[in-house]
Amino acid sequence: MVLGLQVGRTVANLIAGNGLEFAAREDLFTSIGGLVEGDAAAGLPGLGHPASTTLLWSCIAVVDVMVFIGGGWATKWVIDRWGPGRLQGMATPSQAEALLGVSRLRRQAKVIRPDLYGGRREQRR
Repeated sequence: MVLGLQVGRTVANLIAGNGLEFAAREDLFTSIGGLVEGDAAAGLPGLGHPASTTLLWSCIAVVDVMVFIGGGWATKWVIDRWGPGRLQGMATPSQAEALLGVSRLRRQAKVIRPDLYGGRREQRR
């Protein structure tokens, strides 16, 4: 959430024409109070014309929504992959190809269709 606030502020200042201005590592947490109050220049010394409060909050909202959607998608993927409701005993694509694929069917054609691929001409009739 803290990084979402900082990224939202960076995007807002970028849109306002300030370029990519990042807060120093030691100011990531100390500048949150100013961000919550609507100050887009909090923790960024020497910023000439910071983004407006409306632009700041809009960018923070968009970034946070994207963070929540991405986090939800990642959580669902992790639960589907390793959670209690995952599919167990499923073959990998390479295992399914080895057992059911075209290459095996062609290798075993004499057994599967001896009338078409048998060794002797008499069996075909």
